[in-house]
Amino acid sequence: MKNIFLLLAITTSIFFTACEGDPGPPGQDGGLVYAQVFEVDVNSYQYDPSNNTLYSSFYNYPFTVYESDVVLAYRYEGQDDIGNGETADIWTQLPQNIFYNDGTGDFFQYNFNNTFVDIQFTIEGNFDLTNIDPIHDTNQIFRVAVVPAEFAKTNPSMDELLEVMQADGSQIEKIEL
Repeated sequence: MKNIFLLLAITTSIFFTACEGDPGPPGQDGGLVYAQVFEVDVNSYQYDPSNNTLYSSFYNYPFTVYESDVVLAYRYEGQDDIGNGETADIWTQLPQNIFYNDGTGDFFQYNFNNTFVDIQFTIEGNFDLTNIDPIHDTNQIFRVAVVPAEFAKTNPSMDELLEVMQADGSQIEKIEL
């Protein structure tokens, strides 16, 4: 009887240790995903008097952009001395407000609109923008960074959120407007 159990144990261990299938196909290499960047030189804007807005042409992305990607835009401000006779470009993220120092309280704002197909730059202000100093609406350089992203896999309801928080609706503070 001991021999049968011994034989059965050895056979079973050999059978299970020998069970190995063919390796699967190799997967794709992992790695870093970088944001893509390009620059746009806006030479002129068109004026929309009904909205008092200056707007550029639409610029298509030179690469594929997905609807979930994040678009950031920066305006070139000039260069700064970083020492040893070297300079570095100065970029300011949009939106960016510019205030006139003439005592009028006038200001304007560089901004942008985008889709996953193209981007457009705008200038909006609190004064008649046909009077804007030409240094602000000609030969403006913008840097556009498209950061890869994906939409969240879930869109939880309020009940699902409360369940995860182990709370009920009575614990939510209500604000009267």
